[in-house]
Amino acid sequence: MLPSYLMLDLETTGGNPVSDRIIEIAAVRVEEGREVARWSTLVNPGRWVSPFITSLTGIDNAMVTEAPRFEAVAPRLLELLDGAVLVAHNVRFDHGFLKNEFRRIDIDLRTRLMCTVRLSRKLYPQHKSHGLDAILRRHQLHSAARHRAMGDVDAVLDFLALARGELGVERLRHAARELVSGVASVPPHLETALQGIPDAAGVYLMYGENRQPLYVGKSLHLRARVLSHFQSDHATGRDMQLAQGTRQVEFRRTAGELGALLLESRLVKELQPAFNRKLRRTAPLHAWQLAGDADARPQVRLVELGDLQASLPERLYGMFKSAKAARQALLALADAHGLCARVLGLEAGGGRCFAQQVGRCRGACCGLEDGRRHLLRVQLALASQRMQDWPFASRIGLREHDPHTGRTDIHVFDRWCHLATVHDEAELNDALDTRSALAFDVDTYQLLRKRLLAADTRPGLSVVHFDAVGSSTRRLSA
Repeated sequence: MLPSYLMLDLETTGGNPVSDRIIEIAAVRVEEGREVARWSTLVNPGRWVSPFITSLTGIDNAMVTEAPRFEAVAPRLLELLDGAVLVAHNVRFDHGFLKNEFRRIDIDLRTRLMCTVRLSRKLYPQHKSHGLDAILRRHQLHSAARHRAMGDVDAVLDFLALARGELGVERLRHAARELVSGVASVPPHLETALQGIPDAAGVYLMYGENRQPLYVGKSLHLRARVLSHFQSDHATGRDMQLAQGTRQVEFRRTAGELGALLLESRLVKELQPAFNRKLRRTAPLHAWQLAGDADARPQVRLVELGDLQASLPERLYGMFKSAKAARQALLALADAHGLCARVLGLEAGGGRCFAQQVGRCRGACCGLEDGRRHLLRVQLALASQRMQDWPFASRIGLREHDPHTGRTDIHVFDRWCHLATVHDEAELNDALDTRSALAFDVDTYQLLRKRLLAADTRPGLSVVHFDAVGSSTRRLSA
């Protein structure tokens, strides 16, 4: 397949290469089609192995307690990797864990990669699924130790042997060589720029002719992600157009994933890149706002989320792609809960509404139901769709720290609005002293809700509360 490669598989404590750890390594080195070395070891992760991982892999805490730590097995792994292409099924997963483990012992792992998921997709494009279980079923291959590292290595090697027999050595070799990262189709005019991109968290920007913004992306591993755009097995025609049309690549580093997500969202909205779709949001979302007065008519009003200012999203319900969708959803709720469509503003006219005349409205439109009671029933009917109120008394920050680079970013928020990302006390004072109108952004709201729930448990992320001591001096306290 390749002149020299190391087929590798890892078992880990979870799926996050930053916060989780390796618990088992298996590797087989192949030279010119011949196996020359086979090695596997359990690894002490220095943390608890969850019952879920034990049920999946069969590896429990007793098995790894006496196993060597990663730093003890790293020399052997580097020896096996020397001069070889790292091959794995979903190689980015394994490579991400290895990069972080080596980084913790001050080693910058640099190796060429080849993914057998992508190889399967290239060799057997008629099939939809290319996960290892799907491959084993499709080709009637058997694994005696699925989800153990060496068992999975052998399963992938069996698949390669079968593909070689079915498709021939030359086709397998040609496909594999095209997929090796770093050897395929990086345009000459981008080579210098790509060499300067670090393997760290951040955002990258791809420009076309005359600095036309083409694409904004984010990654915890910028270099690998940017290079992936220039592989020769582009999944779609748009991928190929992006790679061929790119004339310039820039990057901006962040301390971690949250900063990258915030920056990506802002840049996509500002630049409107041609190849970004999800975050561009050309049409505003809509929500229902509940009236504060039971005598108000209507008792709810439709608002565009893009127009909201800092006082919201109090008493807001739902996120709808259009005003029509919002009205249809509210009308369905009114029908299900016996609410008055006229009091809700969904039906014009005065007096008894149509639903009351046929017994499906309790009469808030004609005085048979008290307005306060009807408003309470509206609130209960909408409860599952309520947008969360700001849970703090004032502005807060989320401190994000990268232990490998030492970079710390503090993301400052007020009532779900992102004010700024700062790096020191001076920048923080400037951000907190700035009094500008705050526009509510749906993507920031959704992103922040998830991160606030996880801030106490997510490594490298913590909530910061600001104490005002006059107008220009403040202290940070976690």
